[in-house]
Amino acid sequence: MNEVVIRHVEPDDYQPIISVVDEWWGGRPMAEMLPKLFFVHFRSTSFTAVVDGQVVAFLIGFVSQTYPDQAYVHFLGVHPARRGEGLGRLLYERFFARAASLGCRTVHCVTAPVNRNSIAFHRRMGFSLLESDFKIDGVPVAVGYDGEAEDRVIFTKNLDTLDIVR
Repeated sequence: MNEVVIRHVEPDDYQPIISVVDEWWGGRPMAEMLPKLFFVHFRSTSFTAVVDGQVVAFLIGFVSQTYPDQAYVHFLGVHPARRGEGLGRLLYERFFARAASLGCRTVHCVTAPVNRNSIAFHRRMGFSLLESDFKIDGVPVAVGYDGEAEDRVIFTKNLDTLDIVR
């Protein structure tokens, strides 16, 4: 495997990423959830994994303006051919370190209940699932979290227990 370079996202990364994001999600329409503003306004807390000049994974995250001790991962994407190589873990670890350096104590994110790979990944990364009375296959689900029929699994991770250089 050629060397993976982790760097901050740049506005020029938007078009190459947005052109493949739906494909990376198996045809699910995800592009609408990833406007260019993330690549412009959240560069210092968002990262790409690049191999031979090509983005093979990306993480879009930010620090909450409402709760400055909390960070949020909005999007993580890994090229389907590169899954299982640890790129998602690398990007999350970089984000955890950046968020902690900015004073964040927790990281939050959500996924759709149908995204079993994402649920398993976040559990392996040490995220806790927010409890709910409604469960799908034993997984707690926040019904209507993002609007009607837009249920989500809500994750949280405590950064205080991580061995991160702040």
